[in-house]
Amino acid sequence: MNKILAALIAGLFVVAASAQTAAPAKAAPAASAPAKAEAKKEEPKKEEAKVDAKAEKAAAAKKAKEEKAAAAKKAKEEKAAAAKKAKEEKAAAKPAKKEEAKK
Repeated sequence: MNKILAALIAGLFVVAASAQTAAPAKAAPAASAPAKAEAKKEEPKKEEAKVDAKAEKAAAAKKAKEEKAAAAKKAKEEKAAAAKKAKEEKAAAKPAKKEEAKK
């Protein structure tokens, strides 16, 4: 137990000492003027790519929405057709029932 406490305290001293040391000085920027110009050219490309990605995403969402609406419309039409067919069959069955009732 004493050894563990001693190791923890020693670790705290090491952390405190390393935190107090000055950070190493930064080296002078190595990038030259042409490299900076290239970096500036790449930034608009990234922005254009983001804009293109957003436009593509919006177009895909719009297409999906249209497809969903078309599928809903088709399902509604099919349901209406099935209801109409059932109604016609029911109407056709009524005279047959009346004839059977007469017999």
